[in-house]
Amino acid sequence: MTPIIWRVAGADDGPALSILGGATFLSSFAHDHPGAALVSHIRTAHGIPYYEAALADPEQTVLIGETPFGAPVGYAMITPPDLPIATDPACDRELKRLYLLSGWQGGGHGDTIMDLVAQEARRRGASRLLLAVYPQNDRARRFYARHDFVEVGSLTFMVGDVPFRDPIYARQL
Repeated sequence: MTPIIWRVAGADDGPALSILGGATFLSSFAHDHPGAALVSHIRTAHGIPYYEAALADPEQTVLIGETPFGAPVGYAMITPPDLPIATDPACDRELKRLYLLSGWQGGGHGDTIMDLVAQEARRRGASRLLLAVYPQNDRARRFYARHDFVEVGSLTFMVGDVPFRDPIYARQL
């Protein structure tokens, strides 16, 4: 399997993250999300302006994984918590997104990025990592369970104009 080189994304990575974010979201959810809602969501939540704003925000960290040739194949976003549960911004960080293109799933790449996410959250003073996940994404839920996440709540996640009820998970760091 081609290795992944992980690094903190910089200001010029917005276009690559936009393409990668849209591609991974589409490949993850096209099987059971309405097409128009999916396209609408990707256009806004994975547009270049979204990623440029995230990269400019000193409270957020985006890790990007690339092949040795520089092609982006995965990323993770670590942000202040923005979830409908009790949080402490001094102690909590949210794993907003963690995606790998399908050809790079397995082989330990997910474990590597999860370790890097935990390191970054700890570096920012966090003692707890939070995330929300689509309940029908069994593979992701098994992955998070393997990494000691437990369900602590739920939220409504909008994809276009279609609501989805996602569980919120937490892990002590």
